[in-house]
Amino acid sequence: MNFEQDHQLCLDKLLWATRQLEVDISDRDLAKIAEIIVQTMTGPWRYFHTPDHIFEVGGSANAIEVLAALFHDLVYVQVDQTVNFNLTFYIVPFIREVKEHLYIRSAEDLPNDPMFDMVMRVFGFSPNQELSPFTGQNEFLSALVCAKVLEPFFSQGLILKIIACIETTIPFRPASDGLTPAEHLYDRLKAANADYQLNLTDDELIQAVQQAVRMANRDVGSFANPSSARFLDNTWSLLPETNHNLKNPSSYTVNEYRVALQKMEGFMNFLRPELVFQQFHNEPNDSTYQNLLERAERNIEIARLYIGSKLFTMAVLEALSRRFGRNIPLSTIMGELNPMGLQIETLEDLLPEFPNHHPPRNILEREVLELLEKGRYSSSSYDIKNSPLTTLMVKVMGFDRICELLGQAKSFFKDELSGESFLAACDPAIVETITVSMSKLFDSRKKALMQSTAS
Repeated sequence: MNFEQDHQLCLDKLLWATRQLEVDISDRDLAKIAEIIVQTMTGPWRYFHTPDHIFEVGGSANAIEVLAALFHDLVYVQVDQTVNFNLTFYIVPFIREVKEHLYIRSAEDLPNDPMFDMVMRVFGFSPNQELSPFTGQNEFLSALVCAKVLEPFFSQGLILKIIACIETTIPFRPASDGLTPAEHLYDRLKAANADYQLNLTDDELIQAVQQAVRMANRDVGSFANPSSARFLDNTWSLLPETNHNLKNPSSYTVNEYRVALQKMEGFMNFLRPELVFQQFHNEPNDSTYQNLLERAERNIEIARLYIGSKLFTMAVLEALSRRFGRNIPLSTIMGELNPMGLQIETLEDLLPEFPNHHPPRNILEREVLELLEKGRYSSSSYDIKNSPLTTLMVKVMGFDRICELLGQAKSFFKDELSGESFLAACDPAIVETITVSMSKLFDSRKKALMQSTAS
């Protein structure tokens, strides 16, 4: 959709939610809010965290969740590399920057602002605290913008419920002090309710946390997608948001693509299903929650093997590319992506057919091999959806050998092992096949160049 369509859909959701909550706010003011939201969410680096994402996360049944979702990803410093200029009006009075790190201002420098104090209380933050992107920086700043934007129109009690939803979208947090993140939030909401005399009942506070958990689970809902191909599509949409060099598929280097894969591979190996989805007071019910965990576990296992296999492939290509440079564009090695449908030869066109010496031994291997061979659900703007070279490696070496060599690949990445030593540990047939195919690709380019010179 274009900006106007996104703006209209955002405005429609704002209109519906405010009417459901019986909030008195003019269409003109709602249009201004919609403009702030959509303009921020359509920044140049937004591939996954877009208007489509916030519309999906909000659902369509609960006004609090709809509103919270519209605001929950407004600030995403790692993606946007900054805070959108239009949002700084709401943030600067409370936040300072020191050597590229963000801090809540000290108590003596903070204005007397009950709304900001309430946002701090909901998040459990305090004056002079450094904000970390890994522990709620973006969610906290998004909630702050939300609270200040809505403050002229909404009651403090409604804003408390909305920012509680945003707090719960801080992802992948373990339990601490014997309590889950949702249980900690409930305790903070009880304290805020008492301190600000909001007169919310305990049932309302429990419902507020249930709403928050429901929305937060939708935020990470792709982890439970029944289709691993669609789950990996979302993963591939996330890569260029924090690896901006991938935006230009003709110029990003072998090393840059490998680093992007390596970060995602490390993340998947850290992740556990119980860190993805949350539960509070039977929201979701036990059966649904268990199903979410099982689907997440399956998708994480698939992603580990899939990304690990592709990372090994990139190690081989990077080691070979070191023979003639350290900053070689991947398109130089593989051939350019060709959205125009021109007759441009690529490395995959020159790969020989190999019989599969290592048929899949289980359902996991079978599914990952199919994903590599046939592809994720769709191609991305910077990468093809299937992986012919990795498919070849799996057929020649098998997943076990690839996983075994991945440790040596990581030593190579850290310069603890030379590229040639790493290649020597790999299957000679693989190294020779890729080397010969690359040589043929370069010969093909040389021939095209000479024809152009002759003409």
